[in-house]
Formats: sequence, structure tokens, C-alpha cells
Amino acid sequence: MRSLPASRAIAVAAVLLSIGAGSAVASPRGEVPLPPHNPYAGPDGTATMHANTGSSDTTRLPGPGTSPLTSHLAALAAACPTVLDGYDGYPVALCTTHAGQIPTVHLLDPHTGNSLAHLPLAKGSLLGGVYAYLDNRDRLVVVDGNRDLLRVAHRQNADGSWRLYVDQSVSLSQAVPEGDAVVGLSPDWRGRVWFATAGGVVGTADDRTDTVKSLALPAGEKIANSISTAPQGTLVSTTHATYLLTARADGSPHVRWRQSYDRGPGRKPGQLSWGTGSTPTFFGPRTGTDYVTLVDNAAPIVNLLVYRTDDGQQVCKVPVLKAGGSGGENSPIGAGRSVYISSTYGYPYPALPPGSGPSVPPSAPFTGGMSRVDVRPDGQGCVLKWDTTTRSAAVPRLSLSDDRIHTVLREPADPGSEEPSPKDSFSYAQIDPDSGKVTRTLPLGTGAPYDTLQQVGTIAPGGVIYEGTLAGIVRIAPR
Repeated sequence: MRSLPASRAIAVAAVLLSIGAGSAVASPRGEVPLPPHNPYAGPDGTATMHANTGSSDTTRLPGPGTSPLTSHLAALAAACPTVLDGYDGYPVALCTTHAGQIPTVHLLDPHTGNSLAHLPLAKGSLLGGVYAYLDNRDRLVVVDGNRDLLRVAHRQNADGSWRLYVDQSVSLSQAVPEGDAVVGLSPDWRGRVWFATAGGVVGTADDRTDTVKSLALPAGEKIANSISTAPQGTLVSTTHATYLLTARADGSPHVRWRQSYDRGPGRKPGQLSWGTGSTPTFFGPRTGTDYVTLVDNAAPIVNLLVYRTDDGQQVCKVPVLKAGGSGGENSPIGAGRSVYISSTYGYPYPALPPGSGPSVPPSAPFTGGMSRVDVRPDGQGCVLKWDTTTRSAAVPRLSLSDDRIHTVLREPADPGSEEPSPKDSFSYAQIDPDSGKVTRTLPLGTGAPYDTLQQVGTIAPGGVIYEGTLAGIVRIAPR
């Protein structure tokens, strides 16, 4: 096996040593607990699209810091929304090809970000090629267009080349109706895989026993984002409400609580569905899962909603993203008592999922916007700490180690303009979480190949960031 850089090997070892339920380490933000490590997922910070199964979008891994940086675009002729990094240090990406919109798994060279091997999967829905996670054996867990739950492993051949292959599978066809598609999945603490479909079906699959159980949520409720799991249960946000579900002894899903929200008059420009754009987030100052948060779709100003995890009681409802366009397609960052939200209002996507419907209004400029909200120390309400017009073009991620929010900015080709242009440029950025101010940028490139499409950047060991773009994956790293 090709050796990893020494700095990366040390960083991977540090991650392994730090893993533990409710573990916390010293950082500039203090000992902030994150959602506990899920024993059936890969490394915290890199095994899921949103850093951990609790979707906190917060990591203990540091970004590239203040050292000189380099960036490289691995052109894959595909949009790559999911880049994950396992215990063995070899990143795995789930991409959707430009030609035919085929979901394709790539194994990446950790030294360059280039593809070492790829495996096409059966085509399904647009969002079916987005959400996946790495299990505790570095296998990519994903559902293909045939409604099969797959575990995709990788192996090095005798000649030094690599291959990807399906190591295990189980059919979900008994639970997922034909024409429907799985859009979110995450493991629970018993090793079952929870899944949610665009049509509003939630279920569990145990591929050790080929047992699949499901529950149809109320008619008319769709699911357009991923799901989150913690010891207390599974979070699912539909186009109407947020649910915390648990499993009965036989694995059958059971609703523990439900909270509806203001879904507004229609899908806003810069969103992919009519309703919340949030994958719901677990966060909190004591256990890392004390609270649940998401952003509604109220008009004209959206609200950050916070609930208590144990009973679903609302803690606060705070108007956010007021300085720019008020609408979000991104999962909030949750860390301690703080939540960070970014706006996607007006962001130009090259394609929308089927049935997404017209936007209200029909179009809007991309003005950007980010907000920070803190839950009060006594847990009685929240306060808006700052609100900016930062034009984030990716799902931001907070590092507790370097005390920075990491994202990509979309810079207008015409200074002062808010109208998106094919000539817009994109820059990696670091943001101070205390003030919301941008503290550092690195130009990545101009035009569609560098368009990050509000996708997530993954901070990997060694200060490396992998960011999906419309054309492939940008690898940002210290020189």
C-alpha cells in the first residue's frame, strides 16, 4: 500500500485516540462537546457529509492554517457533493457525471486528489447521488437507483492499482416504492441503517439479517435533505415538519415527537425544494446532542429554530440572514451553544430535482449572508450575535482546533454586482466565528469548473480540504 505522508499518519492517529462518546478536547473555543462518536461510522469529522452522524458540521481537525497554500482541481467530468475520508487515509467521493447523471464512486489519491479508481452505480434521482457515509470499515454506504443498500469497499491489486467493489448489499424494494428514491441515510447505535426517501418513507435496514422496516410519514410530506442520528434517535426534516424517531425492538420506526414549521409560500430561488433546506443538526453545550436546529422557509425572512432533543419543546425562533438574501439550502453548524447559518438565496444551480416546482419569486440575485445565533446559558431563548453578507458558495465547516469557519466564496466578475455570472471567481476562505469577518482567502479559479454549488468541503487530517465542484474536486493543502 502506498505510504501516507508522516504528518497525515500522525493526524490520523490523533483522531483515533480522540474518539469516544461525548469526548472533548481543548481548543480555542474551550471544551465544546460534539455529538458522540457513532461506532458504526468512520472517523468523526470525515465519515459523513456533515462531519458526523449528528450533522454538526463541526470538526476537531484543523484546517490548513496560516501557512502558504496550494490548490489542485481533479477534473472528473462530474459534480462531487460528497468527499469522505476513512481510517486508512484514502478519500472516497460520490459524484454525479455530467453525461447521463450517473452516480459514480471515486477512490482518491490522498497526495493529489486525483482518482485512483471509480465505480458507476445504478442511476436514480438527482439527490440519490448526493448522500452517503463511510462505515467503520471504510466502506461507502449508499443506495443506488435499483433501491439496493450497498457497502462499497476498496482494495489494492497486486500490480499496485486500485479497485472499488460492492462488498455487501440488501434490497430496500419492499420498503421503497418504485419511482421513489432514498435521499438520506445514517447508522444508529445498533448498527442498523436508517434511510429516508423523497416520497416521505422512513425506515431501518439491518443488512446483517436482511431485515427492513419502514414507516410512511403523512401524505404530502416530502424529504429533500439527509437525516441525522444520535443515541436519542433519528432526526428527519420533511417539507412540512421535523421528526425525532426511534426504533421499536423489531426495528420499526416510531415517532417520538413532531414539530411543524413555516414553509413559506413556495420554493425560494437558491433552494432545491419547497420547505426547509436544512439537514437537521444535533448540538449542545453538555452532551453535544442537547438541542436540535434547522432553518425554516418563512417569507420574507427565515428563522432559525431550536428544539430540546428530549421532548421537542421549542427553545427559540430567531430571524436570521437578514443582511442578505434570506433563504437557506445548507445544514447549520452547531457547536456548544452556537449555531452558524449561511444563505443560498438566489444561488444559480445548473439543475433542480424533479418536482421541485417554480420558485417564489421566479429569480433573485445571489447576495449571500451568514448569521450566528447563541442559545442563552440558561437554555431559555436565543440571541443573534452577528449577521453578514458573506457570499458563501459552499456548506461552511467549523474547526474547533484552529477556531475558524472554512468555506468557499463566490466573487462577482463585475465588482459590486450581485447577479451571478459564468465568469465569477471562487476563493477558499477562513472566517472568524466570533465576528463573522473573513480573515484569509485563497483564489481557486474562475468559472463553472470551480463552482462549488453549495456543496460541503471536508477537512481531512494534515490540514487538507477536499471541496467538490461542478467539474470534480479541489484539493487545498499546506505547501
